Parts: sequence; structure tokens; C-alpha cells
Amino acid sequence: MNSSLNLDQMFPDQLLALAAQLLSQVDTMGKKINRDQALIEKLTHEIAQLKRLKFSKRSEQLNPQQASLLDDLIDTDITAIEAELHALQTDLTSTEKKQKPKRTALPAEFPRTLIHHEPDNTHCLCGCALKRIGEDISEKLDYTPGVFTVERHVRGKWVCDDCETLIQAPVPAQIIDKGIPTAGLLAHVMIAKFADHLPLYRQESIFGRAGLAIPRSTLAQWVGVTGVQLQPLVDALRDVVLGQQVIHADETPVQMLAPGSKKTHHSYVWAYATSQFCETAAVVYDFSPSRAGEHARKFLQGWKGKLVCDDFGGYKASFELGVTEIGCMAHARRKFFELHATNKSMLAEQALRYIPLLYEIERDARDLEPDLRRRIRQEKAVPVMDVLHTWMIAQRDLVPEGSAISRALDYSLKRWAALSRYLDDGAVPIDNNWAENQIRPWALGRKNWLFARSLRSGKRAAAIMSLIQSARLNGHGPYAYLKDVLKRLPTQRASEIGQLLPHQWTGPSLGMVPSADAFACINSHSG
Repeated sequence: MNSSLNLDQMFPDQLLALAAQLLSQVDTMGKKINRDQALIEKLTHEIAQLKRLKFSKRSEQLNPQQASLLDDLIDTDITAIEAELHALQTDLTSTEKKQKPKRTALPAEFPRTLIHHEPDNTHCLCGCALKRIGEDISEKLDYTPGVFTVERHVRGKWVCDDCETLIQAPVPAQIIDKGIPTAGLLAHVMIAKFADHLPLYRQESIFGRAGLAIPRSTLAQWVGVTGVQLQPLVDALRDVVLGQQVIHADETPVQMLAPGSKKTHHSYVWAYATSQFCETAAVVYDFSPSRAGEHARKFLQGWKGKLVCDDFGGYKASFELGVTEIGCMAHARRKFFELHATNKSMLAEQALRYIPLLYEIERDARDLEPDLRRRIRQEKAVPVMDVLHTWMIAQRDLVPEGSAISRALDYSLKRWAALSRYLDDGAVPIDNNWAENQIRPWALGRKNWLFARSLRSGKRAAAIMSLIQSARLNGHGPYAYLKDVLKRLPTQRASEIGQLLPHQWTGPSLGMVPSADAFACINSHSG
């Protein structure tokens, strides 16, 4: 009542000033409320995301290897229960013939050991001789883990009695001069360490069970020398990758022991791979002490092609030097997926309806020639991208600044030019998933060896894993490939080193020899 009286006694200019002051306060409070709401939404989104990471099922949480182990345990339990039931069932309750599943035949290239089983007596009770009318054959699968064999090289000495000339065959060239390991043993150690991620101390114990405990210091020396010998091949592979017009790039952290201390810090492995649309399948890893963009620039040097990558800032300087940025649609989609998974955002759900249409077009055009793929993209994908872009712009004007949905929209809108470039080139992929697949061996490896001991050891691992993963991409068994390369490398001419690259290698038909892959896999659980 007093306020009303006070207002009645005010002059018009005082009332205007008071009204202006109140409107300013309302505007300030409104902005604060909007900021608070955006912050609340952001924090709610982060809390929901953390809860989902902790409690909910995520495809990223259980890798295929872990799932396989669980499946194996389940299968083992089922088989054990069935065996117990079979032992307890003395009388069959049903006369119906149970249909037995067909067993897959064992590979014909496996070596066979014939074991004949014949009756002790081939005469009938009546006294007549029995006649053989046929046979039944069954096959059993055997495995001999870690069997050492020794190659004894005998070089005969030949002398002429007349002129006393001595002739002797030269010592075959080896990766390790005057060393005892064959190419096969070196290949096994390399595959076990860098493909199956078995540390050398575990290999030492495995070799010990096989009858000869090779000290890990000796194994480390073999790895070091072999890495040096393989480096020219890795350098040639790097030149092949940089000779392509389209390259994928991705990076992942690896712990490295800091020099002079027992502490570790983040170093990084960068993967540079040819496109899945390229005829040459290759990947080269580069180990660096940090994530600084200078490492990417140093690797790419004067290369000026199209780089498929995520939004990591370390590549930005390369774009200023002539490299063309190709965005990753999978990263753009992931922003909306995480938002929808955490708080069921309707806007995120709408975006997730548009983007799969683009991937459906890609699946249809996957096996086509680049020119035809580009025409299909122009015809079918461009309209979808236009609609998606228009929708994103319209929604961005409606959502609060700083909200989770605004950040998801901004990620795509700010990179729209890079995300759209794949439409104009059939040799360019829609996303960077191919590079992420090539980085996975490192994600598995760091769970076993935990950290790299030095920059040199990290670079050596990157070099050897480049050859192993490239061999896999070309359909070669890593052990067969590396064993043959280590045999031929000491006498291979430098001008012909390219013949040993994984995409050009045509090794001998080795058959299905006991591989280091199988050896390490079986013994990794018993070591």
C-alpha cells in the first residue's frame, strides 16, 4: 500500500526511470535463467553419460576378444553338462534317432600321420582266412606346442690334391650374423610380441616349458636387430602410403616411460592408412612423444592430398599448407548418438534418422568404380545432405546457447564443408572408421605391455606393427609373411626391396605350418 502511494507521488520521469531499471533487472535475470538452464542441461547430460558408461551396456565396453572369451566359457559349460547327462543316462527314453550336426572337415593341407588299426588275428573262428573288404576312417586333431628343432648346417670342404685349392660353400646370409635363431624363430618372437602382445618375459617362460629358456635379454637383442633390419622395408611402405591421393589418419595415446624416472607420460601412435577404395592396402604407424601437430606435419612433409581425419587440431596446420580436409561423418553421428543415448533427445533422434540414409547409399555403392560411386552420391546423397543441413541450421537457431544439442549441431555445422567433400570424389570415403580399425591393435597391445620403455622402442614397435598389420590387410598370415621376408631380406637388392612389401609379396606355398599365432594364443592363458 505504501509502494502504491509512493508510486502515486512520483513524477513521470521518475516512473520511467524505475520502469527502465526493472526491465533491465528482468532482462538480466532472464539471461541468467537461460544460462543456468543451459548449464543444468549440460551437467544433466554429462551425469547421464557417465551413468551410461558405468551401468549400461555399450558396444565399446566389451571388445570382441572379451566377448569371445565369455562365449568360450559358456560353450565349455554346456559341453560339460551334456557329457555329465550322457554319463548318467543309462537307458534311452526315446527310440528316435537324434540328428547329429555335421562336423566341418579338417583342412586338407594339414600334414597327416597314418595310424593303422587291424585285428590281431585275421582268421575266422571256423579256421578260414578273413578277407579285407574296406575300412572306416576317422580323423583326430593334434597339436604340438612349442617344439624346438635344430638346423644343422654342414658345409663340406673340398680340396684339390694337385694345387691344394680349398672350396667351401659360403655361410648363408642371416638377419643376425653368427646368431642361432632361424628366420622362423625370429618371426615367431616378433609375431608373439607385436601381434599377440606377449611380453618377452612371458615368451621366456613359454620357451622354458618347451625345453630351452631363452633369456629375455637375448630375446630383446633379437628384437632390436630385427627391427633395424626391417626399417628399410618400413621406409619403402611409408613412401607407398604417401604416394596415394587419399590417406586416413588417426592417433591413440600410449604410455611411455619418462627418461631418468619411473613415471610414465602420454606419447602417441599415429596411423596413416590408404583408403579402403584404394587398390593398395597399407598402413604405417608413427610413434611420437606427444600429440603436437608438428609430428603429423613431419610425417606428411610435402604431401598435398586429401586427409580423412577427425577434428583434432594437430592436423590444422597441414590444411593451411595445401592438404585438403575430409571430415568424418561417423564422428558427427556419434555426437547425436551419445546425446540420444543419455537423455533421449528428440532432436538427436531426428538427426539419427537422416545420417543412416547416407550410409545406406554408401553400402549400395561400396563395390562400384569411383566415377559411378560419385554419380550415385550426387544423385542420392546430395539431396539428403541438403535437407540435413537445412534442418540443422533451423534447429540451431531454436536451441539454447551452450546446451548439449547446440554443441552436437555446432560440431557438424562448423565442419560442413569437410563433411560434404566426399560427395564430389568417389575415391573419398564418408568417414574415418577405416583408420580407427587400424589403430585397434595398439589398443589391445597396451593392455598387455602397459607402456613403451623409450622413444626408440616405441618407434621400433610402430615399424614392425606396420608390416604385420599391412600383411593382414592383404590377406597374408603375419607369420608366413614375416618368416619369408626375414629369409630373403639379407640377400635382397635395395632396388628390389619393394617386392617384399605386403601388397606385392608373393611368398612360397608354406601350407598350414604350426604358426606363431596359434602358439601364442594357446599359451597366453597358461603363461
